[in-house]
Amino acid sequence: MAAITLLTDFGQADHYVACMKGVILQRAPTAQIIDVTHMIRPQDVVHGAFVLRQVFEYCPPGTIHIAVIDPGVGSRRRIMAARYGSQTILAPDNGLLTFIHRDFVLEELRVVENSRLYENDVSNTFHGRDIFAPVAGHLWQGMLMEKVGPLARELELLNIDRPQMLEQGGVEGKVLYIDHFGNLITNISEGELGKLRGGIQRHGVSVGPLRVGTVRTTYSDVRPGEIVALIGSTGMLEVAVNQGSAAKHLQASPGTIILVR
Repeated sequence: MAAITLLTDFGQADHYVACMKGVILQRAPTAQIIDVTHMIRPQDVVHGAFVLRQVFEYCPPGTIHIAVIDPGVGSRRRIMAARYGSQTILAPDNGLLTFIHRDFVLEELRVVENSRLYENDVSNTFHGRDIFAPVAGHLWQGMLMEKVGPLARELELLNIDRPQMLEQGGVEGKVLYIDHFGNLITNISEGELGKLRGGIQRHGVSVGPLRVGTVRTTYSDVRPGEIVALIGSTGMLEVAVNQGSAAKHLQASPGTIILVR
C-alpha cells in the first residue's frame, strides 16, 4: 500500500510534525504516514538528501515523500513536485533531490504554485504545515500531479564532490555522512572500488593520516573497539569502530579525507 513519508529537521520536542500529520489526515483520512526521521541536523540539506536517497527505493509504488529541510522557507525559493518512477517527492528546490536525481529517471517535474490547495492562512515560516502537507494529502487522494502547478525545466542540485581516481592506482574520497552509530559513510561506492587494479583486498583504507587496513566484510571482523573499513548497507565504503563510534574515535566529520591505495 502506498504511503506518505515525512523527513524533516523539526526534531521531536515541538508541535511541528504533529501539525503536518493533522493537515494530511484532514485531506486523506486513511493515509498511512511513515516517519523517516525528524532528526536531520538543522538546515543540513546534504544530510537530508542522503537519507532521502536511502529510503526511496524501498517504498511501495505510489508513495508520496515530503522532505522539509528548508533554510529558505518564506523566501523566493520554489517548492517542487518531482516524480521518479512511480513515486512523488515534495521538496524545496535547494538540492534535497540531488541523490535521487542522480540515481533515478525523472519522469515529471513541476513547481507547486496552486494556492487553492494550501491551508487558508499560509505562514511564512511553516510551509511544511501549510503547503507541503495539504498538497501531499490531495495527491494521495488521487489528484493529478498537473494540478499542483506548471512544468519546470530546471532543478537545484548540490555540488557534491565525486571521488577521484588516483594515477598511482587508488581513490580519494570524503566522509559524506555520519550515522547514529558514528559510522563514517563515504562518497566512494562499491562499484568505484571494483575498478581498482588488483581488487579491493590489495588496497588499504586511510582516514586522514591513519591507516585503517583493508576492506572487510562486517563489523565483527575486528575485535570490539577496533577500527574496520567495509561496504555498508548503502553500498558505500564506510569506516566504523566495532561497538563504538568512529566519528569520536577518529575525530572525523563530513569532509574528512578518505584514501584507498
